[in-house]
Amino acid sequence: MSLEEEIAKRRTFGIISHPDAGKTTLTEKLLLLGGAIQKAGAVKSSKIKDHARSDWMEIEKQRGISVATSVMGFNYKNVKINLLDTPGHQDFAEDTYRTLTAVDSVIMVIDCVKGVEIQTEKLMEVCRMRNTPVICFINKLDRQGRDPFELLDEIEEKLAIKVRPLSWPISMGKTFKGVYSLYEKSLHLFTASKITVEEGIEINDINDPVMESYVGENNARQLRADVELIEGVYPDFDANEYLDGKVAPVFFGSAVNNFGVKELLDTFIRIAPPPIARETTVRLIHPAESRFSGFVFKIHANMDPKHRNRIAFLRICSGKFERGSNYFHVRHNKSVRFSNATAFMAQDRETVDEAWPGDIVGIYDTGNLKIGDTLTEGEKVMYTGIPSFSPEIFKEVINQDAMKTKQLEKGLLQLMEEGVAQLFTYQLGKKKVVGVVGALQFEVIQFRLKNEYGATVEFASQPIYKACWISSKDPKKLAEFIDSKQRHIARDKDDKLVFMAESRAWLQMVQDNFPDISFHFTSEFKD
Repeated sequence: MSLEEEIAKRRTFGIISHPDAGKTTLTEKLLLLGGAIQKAGAVKSSKIKDHARSDWMEIEKQRGISVATSVMGFNYKNVKINLLDTPGHQDFAEDTYRTLTAVDSVIMVIDCVKGVEIQTEKLMEVCRMRNTPVICFINKLDRQGRDPFELLDEIEEKLAIKVRPLSWPISMGKTFKGVYSLYEKSLHLFTASKITVEEGIEINDINDPVMESYVGENNARQLRADVELIEGVYPDFDANEYLDGKVAPVFFGSAVNNFGVKELLDTFIRIAPPPIARETTVRLIHPAESRFSGFVFKIHANMDPKHRNRIAFLRICSGKFERGSNYFHVRHNKSVRFSNATAFMAQDRETVDEAWPGDIVGIYDTGNLKIGDTLTEGEKVMYTGIPSFSPEIFKEVINQDAMKTKQLEKGLLQLMEEGVAQLFTYQLGKKKVVGVVGALQFEVIQFRLKNEYGATVEFASQPIYKACWISSKDPKKLAEFIDSKQRHIARDKDDKLVFMAESRAWLQMVQDNFPDISFHFTSEFKD
């Protein structure tokens, strides 16, 4: 099969949601449809097995949450699907943010009872940064939820994206009858089954009297009124607007009952983008280019404490990856060879000899790779768009054992490269402050420093509101600003200048007083 054919048959996407919206359940049902797992519960049960293999994930067992992104590949109707399931827990949101840089589109799960929640809004902001195409799946229709039109209005208002329903529910909760596919012009009757998938009944004319025989007179009348309103209010679905990230198609269903999932997946493989071109520091690289390139978006370190192994997750962007070939490590400016490469099929790993654009490959690494690294066949380019976001909680690292200072330095460096958190080192006094998105990360860092590096630390809270990366087109003005705010200037792990603001009001005042200084809330910015 040619490179173009391999690209055309691939779809790489992430599933995102607020916790408890049904993301893991939807993931499981998609894997069932693709034949990647054979029974419901396989995703969760295999996570339990993973916990048993991984000592440092003890905190996962104690808390009953997932702190890692899962990569799952499967085939469905001659399409190779690469699905990235992300942590739902907001304390690990930055891992989700980075994962979104490696996908070409997103399915967002929304609870029909709770509607759009705060974590969903944050995730959507990241999608908008890249104009990532988004499909919404409104879940849990077997429960009595909010009015569907009200939910659509809330999505448009809170997520700042236009919507276009492609399916529509017929009642909900105890009287839920099913959904009518506006895209396929077919009726799908609800059955509370977690395994079987009902084929749709083709009804090209919604006014056909046969509708009453399936859903009853009242429901048929309401459905016709709803569809008439939809066709009057929402413009026809435009696939190009979806691909540009301007409109989100909306589906309704019940993932736990495996209902509406097949319609979602069937439409997804038809409209979702294959691997797309990506920006680098030099030029736009297209997936069909013959020379291989890719970037690291995630690192799992010390998965097996006995071997101290690290797996770097590599997104293939162009050409063909071949195990055992020599590739150019752009940051290190040297050639590297990877004899071990892994593909992920559901929760199982298998050695992979070749991979194509859109695929995610796990590379065993001894510490040479870090998040954001680019591998090529010789071209000196770096993929862009993998920023660090300003953390929300800051604590000073206090070393409890001066004899283990080297181990602490090494541990902090490796954990930061893995993307567990962000480290800021003050210019005055060299105080080290760790910034995280959620408080649970401090427990993870403390546990891992002790168990993997033998370093014991405590954390002291810091009165910091925001870490702002700073720049200026006038070097003299930047130097003056640094001089006047020495006590609040730090550097991140990449040696970029950061201003540590202690309050929202103070930050605003500083911004007003220094108009020549640009304050950025992600580490990757353009002046």
